[in-house]
Amino acid sequence: MKTMFSANLSHRFLTACSSRMGSPSGRTTAEAAHEPPFTSAPCAGGLFSQPNCMNVIRTLLKLSLVVGSAASATHTYSADAPNSTTIRPEVLPGKGPAQHPFLYAGEWDTRKPQEQSIFIVREGKIVWQYSMPIKTASGGNQEFDDATLLSSGNVIFSRMSGAGMVSPDRKLLWDYPAPPGTEIHSCQSIGKDRVLIMRNGNPAEAMIINTATGKVEKEIPIPTPVTGTHGQFRHIRMTKEGTLLVPHLGEGKVVEYDLNGKVLWSVSAKSPWHAVRLKNGNTLIAGDWSRYAREVNPKGETVWEFTQADAPDYKMGNIQTAHRRANGNTVMCCWIAGDNNTSHWPGTVQVLEVAPDKTIVWALSSWKDPDLGPATHIQLLDEPDALEDGPH
Repeated sequence: MKTMFSANLSHRFLTACSSRMGSPSGRTTAEAAHEPPFTSAPCAGGLFSQPNCMNVIRTLLKLSLVVGSAASATHTYSADAPNSTTIRPEVLPGKGPAQHPFLYAGEWDTRKPQEQSIFIVREGKIVWQYSMPIKTASGGNQEFDDATLLSSGNVIFSRMSGAGMVSPDRKLLWDYPAPPGTEIHSCQSIGKDRVLIMRNGNPAEAMIINTATGKVEKEIPIPTPVTGTHGQFRHIRMTKEGTLLVPHLGEGKVVEYDLNGKVLWSVSAKSPWHAVRLKNGNTLIAGDWSRYAREVNPKGETVWEFTQADAPDYKMGNIQTAHRRANGNTVMCCWIAGDNNTSHWPGTVQVLEVAPDKTIVWALSSWKDPDLGPATHIQLLDEPDALEDGPH
């Protein structure tokens, strides 16, 4: 059985037991940065007294299997990849970064604390880049989770600490800072000057904002029992019918809502990070640390799925996003940055494109010339509807 318990959390608890001083406050690794603070408790003859430590650790291990997806496991890298000596085939299918023109963004590149970046790549070369530091001015974390090139040439994005729109000459044209206690990991264009964002928080809300005026045009409360903001939601998407597909990351389900918050459809899905409605009426879901891309029909039945077992020669990261091309191929981003040892990253595959029969037709591993870093989201710019500014 796959264990979702965070090694970082166990280390912090053992430190607290040995020192009898509660939990350490520093959270510098990728896992720690993506999990809620570990709450300290009285140490004098209480929780951290020696007779109780092992019992509490056993309890935490059991609880983590139940609630891990709503807390530390929401952004945990699963190590259930092939043998560590097997990273990828020597010769990769496709033409590397020259396979498609594309926009690319990835979370949490700890190698470059001053350059969390969105790239546009054409003919295998970076032709545009927009960067920000991994820390906000007030010391909070930020990362690029979502990004889209619009027909205007502007790029919209979410950065955890907010959302924004930047021009081709890198001027910030619109900015929405996340209020204290909230996070924003999703930003979708839904028409001219209008975006849909998901604001994690208590309460959590999907929001439609006019980027020209800055006005919030609509707020749709999205109920969730997950109180830790980081474990609530990632990418949400408006469908062409005007409904909202919302992956409840910490609850293991994808729910379709109308714009009044009424539930229209729901399907169970482990650790769903991203979901899109396909033109055939089915829904494509990316399962983050559960490492799957799955197509389900309106009845919730799986009609197609790609997992690590379908790519035994590749060390795959978390599948954070999945998109269906016009030709029927599926493109997946494999996020590796949950592995805190950055020396393990080079050589791993960032993006996979697979045919309906699961043949891998393109494997992107670009860690040098250009170094694109971890992969969270990709927008192929040679798709027929690539620059449509509404849901598609």
